[in-house]
Amino acid sequence: MMLTGLLITIGAVWALAYWGPGISIWVGAFAVGLTSVTLGTDIRWYVSVPLWLFATAAVLLLGVPHIRRRYITAPLLRQFRKVMPGMSRTEREALEAGTVWWDAELFSGNPHWGRLLRLPRPHLSTEERAFLDGPTEQLCRMLDDWQITHEEQDLPPAVWDFIRSEGFFGLIIPRRYGGRGFSAQLHSEVVMKLASRSVAAAVTAMVPNSLGPGKLLMSYGTREQRDYYLPRLARGEEIPCFALTGPDAGSDAGAIPDSGVICHGEWRGEQNVLGVRLNWEKRYITLGPVCTLLGLAFRLYDPDGLLGERQDLGITLALAPRDTPGVEIGDRHVPLDIPFQNGPNRGRDVFVPLTQLIGGREGIGHGWRMLVECLSEGRGISLPSLSVGAGKLASRYTGAYAAIRRQFNIPIGRFEGIEKPLARIAGLTYQMDAARNLTLGGLDIGERPSVISAIIKYHLTEKYRQCINDAMDIQGGSGICLGPNNLIGRVYQAIPIAITVEGANILTRSMIIFGQGAVRAHPWVLKEFKAAQNPDRCQGLADFDHALFEHLGFLLGNLVRSLFLGLTRGRLSSAPVRGPARRYYQRLRWMSAAFALCADVAMMTLGGSLKRKERLSARLGDILSELYLSSAVLKRFEDEGRQQDDLPLVNWCMEQSPYQMQEAFRLLFRNLPWRPLGWLLRIVVFPSGAPFTEPHDRLDHDVTAILLRPGAARDRLTRGIFISDDPAFREGQIEQAFLQAARVAPIEKTLGKARRSGLIDGRDLLTQGRQALAQGLIDTEELGALEEMQRLRRTVVAVDSFSDWGRQHALGREAPSTARSTPANIHPIEEARHDRASSTR
Repeated sequence: MMLTGLLITIGAVWALAYWGPGISIWVGAFAVGLTSVTLGTDIRWYVSVPLWLFATAAVLLLGVPHIRRRYITAPLLRQFRKVMPGMSRTEREALEAGTVWWDAELFSGNPHWGRLLRLPRPHLSTEERAFLDGPTEQLCRMLDDWQITHEEQDLPPAVWDFIRSEGFFGLIIPRRYGGRGFSAQLHSEVVMKLASRSVAAAVTAMVPNSLGPGKLLMSYGTREQRDYYLPRLARGEEIPCFALTGPDAGSDAGAIPDSGVICHGEWRGEQNVLGVRLNWEKRYITLGPVCTLLGLAFRLYDPDGLLGERQDLGITLALAPRDTPGVEIGDRHVPLDIPFQNGPNRGRDVFVPLTQLIGGREGIGHGWRMLVECLSEGRGISLPSLSVGAGKLASRYTGAYAAIRRQFNIPIGRFEGIEKPLARIAGLTYQMDAARNLTLGGLDIGERPSVISAIIKYHLTEKYRQCINDAMDIQGGSGICLGPNNLIGRVYQAIPIAITVEGANILTRSMIIFGQGAVRAHPWVLKEFKAAQNPDRCQGLADFDHALFEHLGFLLGNLVRSLFLGLTRGRLSSAPVRGPARRYYQRLRWMSAAFALCADVAMMTLGGSLKRKERLSARLGDILSELYLSSAVLKRFEDEGRQQDDLPLVNWCMEQSPYQMQEAFRLLFRNLPWRPLGWLLRIVVFPSGAPFTEPHDRLDHDVTAILLRPGAARDRLTRGIFISDDPAFREGQIEQAFLQAARVAPIEKTLGKARRSGLIDGRDLLTQGRQALAQGLIDTEELGALEEMQRLRRTVVAVDSFSDWGRQHALGREAPSTARSTPANIHPIEEARHDRASSTR
């Protein structure tokens, strides 16, 4: 009887810990359990009395708030304040910006999958689909990337005019201001499609629709600012840029040296206007050389007290028309031969009225929060979309190249050495597109997920790098020889641009993803921070008391959950679906619990020093990121109706991500400063050993097969990029050859069997085909198909070459900066503004 009661008690405690209840439930459960033991067993008085005395003391100490706060919470609060990391105003604004979303579920250790699966699946409206199939497709057909990058070093005038006239600069501006008013989904689809034709065109279209004056004005501008500027931006009358990065400040916003001083000055003929005298120096500003409206970030000062007693008013944003006296537009940068307009600018004693501050007077000092919130949206759309476009380009056309190009009488895609990078291209592309769509779904329902936007910016641009590097390895000489027929050369050159802008990837991984997510998405840490900083000591202590003990229950729940799920490898946890994906939900629940546990342990043991342990922070961020990417894959599989042809891609992603998480955990445990803690966590998280491995060879083979033959899975994987069967385009040439390769595959198989049996002995396919025709193994039509395949194959395998003059021109052409010594054509954007200086190529 006593043993049974003990087992029941242990089971009840385990279950309570698994679900992580609050302190009051623990106290109540403890009292009920002790009463049951006392009344239902023959326990001796000398055992029960000490137990009841201990229980009474525990109830008084833990269950009575006044006593608990005085003797437990208050000392812990004092200690917490000592180890709490320092937080600047800009850091605090960054933490408070945006919203938490699915990242909070992953941080909980027990994600509610139903919430994820109930999100609307990605879709475009009829009008958005028409824009994508109409103007966007037309723009793609106008783009000649070789002309843009090699000959013009700019978009042609006709392309600039088309972009302006068709509203590409106003995709996100509401219709009432003359914009298109499209969704984040459409914005992403446009960037992705353009990126598959020309990175320069994609960047030109995406910047005004992400972090720039338009987005800032929509969110924070005054009514007068919106009414005046948004229609002009939507029509392309104003070309915007936003100037943030300078020579001495990039990611560290608190170090911005650019300044503004409150004073009186002259504005467009009016004297004694209250405004700001600005001085700044910026660089790397996209659209800077052709902009007509600059958005600026600077630190605002009021030394004469014209607005109040405070002198340092904080980071503020302003709009400065290009023709404002003192504005200087520098020469263009050359971003790795991807000639989108990018360059420096500066201002010397530039005066603008307070009405040019974004948000007017109310916007003073709130500039960093504005930037972070807008960046969390733009960063979640632009570069991830460009990255997915590159992955789909490599999947479709490098996959086709591997099916067309032959070595040793077989397509190179059938070599096992080639299968691994091809499978990686396909699998990463499926994962990237899934993450893109999940994030866009959140943005379109009103979320501003700052942590998630950092995740997909970092990981999708890194996976873009992996995909294109793999494509280069597979295509070899055809990849490295630049020319009109090279589809991946310029995309390869653009990799560092995507890696660097909108938050350099090294800093994003090591400082932002977990550094921001640990406080922002954790259910209790931010509450503890705010309570510790509350100037009202009584209320702060009460709030800290509540958050602290809820946090302890949360930690205990994840400890028990991690151990239980580790012992069972997640098999006994619930899953929202049946079928082939069920097991993956169970594994992710296990990894989520383990991540939440390790994140808490790292924060509690390292305290403020975790902020400086960037590599530990990066590994925790990697685990959180892989949880999000895996969630996106499962969501996509459900949204698309559980397509059986896509299962190899899903399986590949869901083997690769847990393996990456496992490796991040392993390195985390190994590098914790106190090694025994790492050993203990290793036992709790992986009590039965490390179960995950990279995708096995057979799975790589199955994934590669999707790219090597025509089919619905290949079309779904590469949906949304520019696709054509017109041989006037390189894409059309490859597509025709790829389809022809599928038609002649049975014929080539027949020839292979005949050659192995000694019936034919030709050294090349056409000779073998003629021999097979002579022996009646194939007919004339099949020989014609082989001859057509040979012609198409030669076209695809051929690379561009140039005469001596052309080669010298390609290597030694005048750089844009030196071209200024000769007369330059007026840029089409500048033609519309006769009172402004021309830009040079």
